Amino acid sequence: MELTNRRLSEGDFEAIRREALGQWPTGAEVDPEEAVAYQKRISKTKRFSERLARAQAEGEILIQPRAGVALVEEQIALLKYLETEGEADLLPVTVDSYTRQNRYHEAQTGIEASRNAGRSMLNGFPVVNHGVLATRQVVEQVGRPIQVRHGTPDARLLAEISLAAGFTAFEGGGISYNIPYAKEMPLELTIAHWQYVDRLVGWYEERGIAIDREPFGPLTGTLVPPCISHAVAIIEALLAAEQGVRNITVGYGQCGNLVQDVAALRVLRRLVAEYLGRFHYDQVRTYTVFHQWMGGFPPDEAKAFAVIGLGAVAAAFSGATKVIVKSPHEAFGVPTKEANAEGLKTTRQVLNMLRDQSLPDSPELQEETEMVEEETRCILERVLELGDGDWAVGAVRAFAAGVLDVPFAPSRCNRGKVMPVRDQNGAVRLLDPGNLPLSKEIMAFHQRKIGERARAEERPVSFQMVIDDIYAISKGMLVGRPR
Repeated sequence: MELTNRRLSEGDFEAIRREALGQWPTGAEVDPEEAVAYQKRISKTKRFSERLARAQAEGEILIQPRAGVALVEEQIALLKYLETEGEADLLPVTVDSYTRQNRYHEAQTGIEASRNAGRSMLNGFPVVNHGVLATRQVVEQVGRPIQVRHGTPDARLLAEISLAAGFTAFEGGGISYNIPYAKEMPLELTIAHWQYVDRLVGWYEERGIAIDREPFGPLTGTLVPPCISHAVAIIEALLAAEQGVRNITVGYGQCGNLVQDVAALRVLRRLVAEYLGRFHYDQVRTYTVFHQWMGGFPPDEAKAFAVIGLGAVAAAFSGATKVIVKSPHEAFGVPTKEANAEGLKTTRQVLNMLRDQSLPDSPELQEETEMVEEETRCILERVLELGDGDWAVGAVRAFAAGVLDVPFAPSRCNRGKVMPVRDQNGAVRLLDPGNLPLSKEIMAFHQRKIGERARAEERPVSFQMVIDDIYAISKGMLVGRPR
């Protein structure tokens, strides 16, 4: 089929469904009508979109960790611990790396090795291998809504089994789970795969089952300018809405400058609603998620808690619907359940203390808000133009032309010309815009901000600044200044 942003026909949907369910034997456990009946029996208190809607209406910010291990009983125990000791509002099932790459044979080997070793030998929960019935035990044993978090370019079978098992939220997208995650996958192919995932969610929605869909906001998580991640999030929201998705959570990854982070999330909330309305998707409910720092963490736990705390402050002042929480063990790999819970409790404490406070308006906040909004619009309008009004076609052509370009991404579909750097105050600016369709006035702003830093540090503007900034937070600062 030629890629286009049109809802899949019933015939195409059923044909792809047969193909997807045949990828691994557990696909045979999916009985679509029985899955709908099972989803309808799940209480409102365990439905992801219901909890998001209530939080948004009440001005509450929800907290959610990442967590996944290889075996069913261990996954249940982990989530119960995070629910009780960590006081998580929302729970994850983070999927293992083999499943993300559709390498189910190796995931099965990891399951068996975990049983023999008495500990998880996978870095997540292999949903596809466990199948519908086993995975339902996880859903049934905890009291919070659960989302599947992964990183899968082809998530068709994973989505089928996840939704049939009773999960009520599913993360990812054809751009955000390709460009930052894969090297050789064609963008046209992954967008098509995710059109199927979104149509599957729309299929459930048409039967009265609300499923939250969340594009992955941080992308590479490394100095990504807000306008780039916003453009991808909004495009993925539009692609999802066309396939019938009715609950969408768009996200943003913390950059570190408080003013820029607050401005960015506020702009994202406004623009996603505006673009969905402009293209007649008014019935879609939208929420926002703030991701705590996705880059390198300090190995010292006390310093790591400070990074987590700053992320909680930005989430509070930006008014996010939920925040994805990090742990003080980020520098070392997969955290213990205790460390995961400590990150949650740290975030909860900060959010509680800031609940009745706000970040005062200032010229700096206003300037940042206007700049992020104008930059994002420049990109989106050019993508729409390149696609002749079709967002799917436009996205593919935009990456080919460098109009969309994610810093430090491995994908061959990505030009890799954009080079970000921090300014004197730690906000992320464009050292090299590549082919981003930004005006001369916008680029003059970026150059001025970067020049201020160069003068303060008494060194020329150079790539060394970028290198210094990438490692700065892990070394105890925000801006990578020469020592």
